[in-house]
Amino acid sequence: MRGELYILVIFLLASSGEVHGGERFKEAPEFFNSPECNAIDSDFVCSDRAVHVAMTLDAAYLRGSMAVILSALQHSSCPQNVVFHFIISKQSHRRRNDVVRAITQSFPYLKFRIYPFDVAAVSGLISSSIRSALDSPLNYARNYLAELLPACVSRAVYLDSDLVLVDDISKLFSTPIPDDVVLAAPEYCNANFTFYFTPTFWSNPSLSLTFAANRRRPPCYFNTGVMVIELRKWKEGDYTRKIIEWMELQKRIRIYELGSLPPFLLVFAGNIAPVDHRWNQHGLGGDNYRGLCRDLHPGPVSLLHWSGKGKPWVRLDAGRPCPLDELWVPYDLLEPRFDLVDI
Repeated sequence: MRGELYILVIFLLASSGEVHGGERFKEAPEFFNSPECNAIDSDFVCSDRAVHVAMTLDAAYLRGSMAVILSALQHSSCPQNVVFHFIISKQSHRRRNDVVRAITQSFPYLKFRIYPFDVAAVSGLISSSIRSALDSPLNYARNYLAELLPACVSRAVYLDSDLVLVDDISKLFSTPIPDDVVLAAPEYCNANFTFYFTPTFWSNPSLSLTFAANRRRPPCYFNTGVMVIELRKWKEGDYTRKIIEWMELQKRIRIYELGSLPPFLLVFAGNIAPVDHRWNQHGLGGDNYRGLCRDLHPGPVSLLHWSGKGKPWVRLDAGRPCPLDELWVPYDLLEPRFDLVDI
């Protein structure tokens, strides 16, 4: 009997779509449009009725990505109109196949497309930051969305993998953006803007004056984990090249310390359409050094974002969760593992 049980469990693990790294995920419930929704076209990738969401898929953050997808569908009034565009490294075929299989099995009805991203093309541009996780090449895929996604997709919401939505994502997607503006995001003008750049940057007038020229208003910090991007305008303005130029300068003269965020600030701070703070209650992962517990910012909440060092699934598994980590638990699709015991 014991041998038969052992064989059965091995068979179940082998046939369950286990992701490289040992994670297996449950199938999510299917969500349906409310009666007032207009169904999107059969060619959903190019449908102008679709809510387009862009995300990166990394095996290390797949558990978080699953939670993002589930929360977006669960709180959408038209979930069948939500189309996901997943960017994934083309370098690791096995992991890519495992991740795509996991998404398909957990969300068999999901409308999505996969876009391989050549991480080698950006690896040479990345400078080490204060936290190694910020140096992942996939963190920089957001710079290339206008080149990766089909030309027919004019607007997309970009989302990180360490957040959950508790409101209808179509509200965020429909954010008004002026004709001469490329992206929208919540701004935090009380943040110490100088913190994001080195003394070398601020002591060089030709660099620091960047924030004094061609700005609609004084620059403010914004978090790049939640953005609404006008992809056609991005491409027309050649903004990928502008970001890359700052990354190339960073390789020669260290002007910032924090991963992929500062080039966005250099190009866009002061030139974005502001979004209500409810759409990015960020920083719940604590600071980038210690991962301390954080509270919510004052005001309403539409999106909870565990930016920072501490991720809710890691702290929950370790038995040391922060109080707000419990708000992430309802969206966790991880299948509990049952290790073999001596019976």
